[in-house]
Amino acid sequence: MNDPSARPEIAGTVSDMASYDKVIIGFPIWWGVAPRIIETFLESYDFSGKTIIPFCTSGGSGVGRSDEDLHKNVKGDVKWEKGTQINRPDETAIKRWLDGVL
Repeated sequence: MNDPSARPEIAGTVSDMASYDKVIIGFPIWWGVAPRIIETFLESYDFSGKTIIPFCTSGGSGVGRSDEDLHKNVKGDVKWEKGTQINRPDETAIKRWLDGVL
């Protein structure tokens, strides 16, 4: 995390990214920053014409600058939804959020 240029390797791939219109990306937030592997994922695909919907989980810190920082890692003309934070496993709240973004 101390090296902004670090890009951990991802073991698998998304077989047909072209078939998705919306991509929900979830990650734990670390001091207002997404884990570097999220940047690896975003740099690995062309998201042209897609909507990216980020969310983070956290025990304390908020979305921080991660929402805006991730924009730099994406190729293509992308629509970004505002990032949200989900702290506690509340199935009703998560379903309501998903219904609102999908």
